Parts: sequence; C-alpha cells; structure tokens
Amino acid sequence: MTTVNVYLTFNGNCEEAFNFYKSVFGGEFPYVGRFGDMPPQENMPPLPKEHKNRIMHMSLPISKETTIQGSDTGGEWSNQLVVGNNFSVSINTDSTAEADRLFNGLSSGGNVTMAMSKTFWGSYFGMFTDKFGINWMLSCELANDH
Repeated sequence: MTTVNVYLTFNGNCEEAFNFYKSVFGGEFPYVGRFGDMPPQENMPPLPKEHKNRIMHMSLPISKETTIQGSDTGGEWSNQLVVGNNFSVSINTDSTAEADRLFNGLSSGGNVTMAMSKTFWGSYFGMFTDKFGINWMLSCELANDH
C-alpha cells in the first residue's frame, strides 16, 4: 500500500517540536536517529560537533495510516530553510518499481536533489522539488520490496 505523509524540517529544534506534538497526539516515537549515529559518508565533510545531537529522522504515528515525520537541517542546507515552506510530501511505496515510477513522473520538469538510491538505513530513497515548487520524498523499505 502506498501512503502519503508530511515530512517537517527544523533548524535544531526538531526534538522539541516532536515532544510537543507527542504531548498533544500521544503515542511513542518508533525511531529517533541522530546525525551523530550516521556512518561516515564518502565525499562529505565531517559533521560539526554541535550538530551530532540534531535529529536525522524521527516519526510519530498519528493513526494506522498517518505519521508525522521530521528532521533537523544543518550545514549547507540550513541557510535554505524557510519557515512556512519547511515540509515535504513523503510517499512510501511497497516496491522499488513503484517508487521509481512515481519519482520519475512527479520529478519531470523539476529539480532532483537526491536521485533514488539504496541508503544506509535500509531504504530505497530519493528527493526532489517538482516543477510547481513542492518538495517531495519517496521511499521504499528494501525489506518489503517485492
């Protein structure tokens, strides 16, 4: 089943925001990943010490089908963050073929910021801004691909 959720981007206060959302919606965080937990990446500068505790990814289920997801930004991307436009539409699919189909269709005429590829966290993932200026993320958990 393909699901669509919102992905929120913060500049250092993602955890504070999600704790607030949790106080309103209830529930638990199934995953909280910090930038300091990431393995070293080729061709990437070292992460500044003050960013290691920032949130790389976290989520809060709101219902069986709906989840709020989010992360902090930093480094070269932090100056591009605009409050009010700091979200993406996040699509999760059951197959890499469906992820590719949606990615290729929706990104046509837009700007691909990360091509679809396998990630260290076990997903097939990509990001782009469509030709209308909307930010999108596509993901397929590789363990679920069929």
